[in-house]
Amino acid sequence: MAIIDFFDRGWRINPEGAAYVQEERSYSFDEVGRLSCRIARALQAAGFGRGGKGAIWAGNDVTAWTCTLGLWRAQMAWIPVGARNAAEENRHVLDAFDCEVLFFQKEYEAPIAALRPRLAKIGLYVCIDGEAEGAVSLAAWVEGHADTDPGMTVDLDDVVAISPTGGTTGLPKGVMNTHRSIQTFVAHFMIGCSYGAADRPVNLAAAPMTHTSGLLSLPCTARGGTVVILPKPDPALLLGAIPKHKVTEIFLPPTVIYRLLDIPDLNKRVDFSSLKYFVYGAAPMSVDKLKRAIEVFGAVMMGGYGQTEAPGSISYLPPDAHFDDGGLASDERLASVGRPNPLIRVEIMDDTGAVLPPGATGEICVRGDLVMKGYYKDPAKTAETIVDGWLHTGDIGHIDAGGCLHITDRKKDMIISGGFNVYPSEVEQVIWAHPAVRDCAVIGVPDEKWGEAVKAVVELNAGQSIGADELIALCKERLGSVKAPKTVDFIAALPRSAVGKVLKKDLRAEYWRGIERRI
Repeated sequence: MAIIDFFDRGWRINPEGAAYVQEERSYSFDEVGRLSCRIARALQAAGFGRGGKGAIWAGNDVTAWTCTLGLWRAQMAWIPVGARNAAEENRHVLDAFDCEVLFFQKEYEAPIAALRPRLAKIGLYVCIDGEAEGAVSLAAWVEGHADTDPGMTVDLDDVVAISPTGGTTGLPKGVMNTHRSIQTFVAHFMIGCSYGAADRPVNLAAAPMTHTSGLLSLPCTARGGTVVILPKPDPALLLGAIPKHKVTEIFLPPTVIYRLLDIPDLNKRVDFSSLKYFVYGAAPMSVDKLKRAIEVFGAVMMGGYGQTEAPGSISYLPPDAHFDDGGLASDERLASVGRPNPLIRVEIMDDTGAVLPPGATGEICVRGDLVMKGYYKDPAKTAETIVDGWLHTGDIGHIDAGGCLHITDRKKDMIISGGFNVYPSEVEQVIWAHPAVRDCAVIGVPDEKWGEAVKAVVELNAGQSIGADELIALCKERLGSVKAPKTVDFIAALPRSAVGKVLKKDLRAEYWRGIERRI
């Protein structure tokens, strides 16, 4: 299927139903579908089409997402740009990925105007919610264009998204995903999250739609369900929306879940009974906090693992896999990201590309239709990352005897201390278990004796305190002296990306200033 076919499937089976809800406004499939057709035809009339590239600079917003649908309907590639990113980062993405059309909300008019002299490739600016200098308003631009589908022929290997990734380790690379790779993601999600034939899912898009939430809305739309769009990830809005709209599925990164768990008596104050799938992912999650989440939200937690290069669905740990013999599953199971999904092959490989036996630790490699086409205008990096059809994820892990995949760490985050490999996530799981700890990051810092020493950087819960010696002793007891941190620093807030990932590169930079890290 083409990516726009998922929306059109919902449009066909539920034309008058609510496709999207934002604040108090409901948008039917028919209303959104017709506007997306007008946008596609306006793009074609302006000379854009297959092979073209467009972006939407906006927060979570129904009209903004409709512009994305319009790009896809016109057979153009979508360049996601984060509204909360630094303007210069978005400028780099737009320029490096050859953006030709930019839709934007009026509130971003000023930064866009400042960047325009350095965005020479953009030939059309469209303001989606008003008038802006140097841009045409969306309403005026689509006027007079037919509201029917242009009916273009699609090649499943055409690129539909060029997504920035790797910005925490350097300038973002452009991941090219196709109709085929997104189709495989949607199939995986629909297999993993089942509904009855008459059910209409309700998806809550609380995280940025320019990241995981956008793609996660597609399976819901394909079922004729409703996507409730929050303009910002505000806990009060989120918690109010779940019972109000009877939300059945939601995705949040662990860092946001941790903050929800800090709210006293949350499950007594909010009705979570409508939830079927509470998807967590994008970063490792503390096993102890996962257990607490199950207590608060119910038997609905669903782990997920994916990359931009293999979108959103390398493996899933569905709700029932969190239990065994009537009780919670083992910590080993809960620490995993579940079994690989059915439409791909996942293996653990060593540095030579040889497949390792079950239980052995190596690089997680993926093969199948989920894998990206490559990196935009970077054939050398593409050839380095996709070898003989295998995507080398850069993640280190193993597959246990039960077939569950475990992510030990990012390859570049591994610490080599005195010749021993230390995987930060193993240490982080121990520190996370302490009730005073909200979040933490374990990194390697320069050390004359060991080469690298293990350091924990810890963010505490409000009103809590703990000594560094106590945390170090806890780690020594659980993991031994080699893996235990040599030092602990406490920090008010860990640096995070717009989607909640801890920026370990930024943490390491202060300690490695002027020193070359040879990993």
